[in-house]
Amino acid sequence: MGSTGLTLGKFAPFHKGHELLVRTALGETDHVIIVIYNSPEITQIPLNIRANWIRTIFPEVEVIEAWDGPSESGNSPKVKKIQENYIQRILNGRKITHFYSSEFYGDHMSNALNAVNRIVDKKRSIVPISGSAIRKNPFKYRQFLSPAVYKDFIVNVVFLGAPSTGKSTMAEYCARKFNTVYMPEFGREYWNKNQINRRLTLNQLVEIAEGHLIRENQQIMEANTWLFSDTNAITTYMFSLYYHNKVHDRLTELAQFAEKRYDIVFLCDTDIPYDDTWDRSGEVNRSEFQQKIIDDLNRRNLPFIMLSGNLETRMEQVKKTLMEFQKIY
Repeated sequence: MGSTGLTLGKFAPFHKGHELLVRTALGETDHVIIVIYNSPEITQIPLNIRANWIRTIFPEVEVIEAWDGPSESGNSPKVKKIQENYIQRILNGRKITHFYSSEFYGDHMSNALNAVNRIVDKKRSIVPISGSAIRKNPFKYRQFLSPAVYKDFIVNVVFLGAPSTGKSTMAEYCARKFNTVYMPEFGREYWNKNQINRRLTLNQLVEIAEGHLIRENQQIMEANTWLFSDTNAITTYMFSLYYHNKVHDRLTELAQFAEKRYDIVFLCDTDIPYDDTWDRSGEVNRSEFQQKIIDDLNRRNLPFIMLSGNLETRMEQVKKTLMEFQKIY
């Protein structure tokens, strides 16, 4: 019979110290079980989100979501017994050979399970961080979080709209005002380098959407609470329809993914002067394209907030929306 390692905790959030614990267990046992407590008295991060962090980073481990886990904590005999009884109940007779932790409870829990007590980095010398410190300031300690975890602490905001509606200006301006970063429109950079007679192929439009997503994921790790993005794959999808009257299957997938990716969608209005640069198709085209975007967003049942007026007026609309919006954690 193979060896089985067990660890438990709130994992709020799941950080590099926890990753060290799990990697150690994976290297020493044949199977690893992680019990993750709901602990609403400690964290508002939903249990399923925390569990999915672990499953994403370590798909080979078994994650048990302890929705009814005891809230009692401490080193008293009563609390120890409550915790031990709970773990033994959910294991339902399964044999644990190694118990992994970096806490005091490793001693009594391993004894109760008749398992090896594996203490990992108890003094936090290898990974000097704690969950409580991260909860106070995720941005400051983001180097201790996997991208899969940190992205869920960021409010992802996107600005959509026809050409010359102020998307780039708004994304950059908001980033400065809110002390964070923004994602420039990758398509503009790509188009300048690769267009032939002001056109791109279907495959090139896919490359734009994929390239934008890659860079956006990189920017998330530098974002402080908010990330402001100038367009997304839905915009690229609309350009494909406009110029080719069809869309590559992969671009369709990326546009569908974009439907659920952003927490807030702003649509920049056409009520500002048109900037008639050589790479644009005229003010009439702007109005027509804007209506196509609105129709597409409605077809996708994707809620959006229209930004109208000058820069300061739009900024006030954004600020009001951001202050009213709050992730659950």
